[in-house]
Amino acid sequence: MAFIDKYINDDIKEKFEFLDYGHALEILHESFYDEWCEIQKALKDLKLTVNDITKAGGNESPIPKKFDDVLYPLGWREIRISGDLIVKKYPRQVAQRRGRFAKEPFEIDTIKGYIDGHNIDFLKNRVAFDLEWNSKDQTFDRDLLAMRTYFDCGLIDVGVIVTRSEELNDIFKEIGIMAKYGASTTWLGKLQYRLDSRRNGGCPILAVGIRKRCVEGYE
Repeated sequence: MAFIDKYINDDIKEKFEFLDYGHALEILHESFYDEWCEIQKALKDLKLTVNDITKAGGNESPIPKKFDDVLYPLGWREIRISGDLIVKKYPRQVAQRRGRFAKEPFEIDTIKGYIDGHNIDFLKNRVAFDLEWNSKDQTFDRDLLAMRTYFDCGLIDVGVIVTRSEELNDIFKEIGIMAKYGASTTWLGKLQYRLDSRRNGGCPILAVGIRKRCVEGYE
C-alpha cells in the first residue's frame, strides 16, 4: 500500500486495483517517469458505459480502442518480435589444454523461429503495456510469456497488464450479462495466481484491475 500511495496519482487510486510484482511501480516511477505518467493518463481518462460492456468482445469491443486513442498519439505502438538463434561451436585451441578455445567456430547452427509470434499491445521505450478485457484466461499465459521473452531479450524492463477487477461482476449481474463474463475469462484473479507462480519469470509486472468507479453511473 505504501508504494501505491507514493507512486500512483490520487485521482486513479479508487478507480483501479493494483498488484505490484518485482518492484514494477518503483521501476516505472523512477526509471520511466514519462511513460508512467502517460499510462496514468490513459487510466484516468478511462470512462466506460453500460453500452461499452454489453457490446461484443474481441476486435468489436470499444474498450481497447479507448486506450488506443490515448496511447497511440503519444508514440506507443503494438509490436511483434521474431528471431533466430545462432549457435556457434568453438573447438578447444590445443588438444592437451582444457579451457582454451579457438577464436573462430568450426560449425554454426541456426535455429529458425526460435523467438516468434510474441506481440504486445503497446510498447514505448522499455515499457510494455497489455490490455485484456474479456478473453479466455489462457490469454494471460501468452501475455506473460511475451513480456518474459521481451525482458529476457533485453528489450523491456517492466510490463503493465490491465484487466477487469472482480467487483465489476456486481454490474454484470445487475444488468444480466454475467454469462458473458464467465470465471474462465480474463480478470484480475486469473492473472494474480499466474503472477504468484512466477509465470512472468524475472520480468517486473504491474497488474491493474478496472473497478466499478470506471463505469459511468457507478461512481
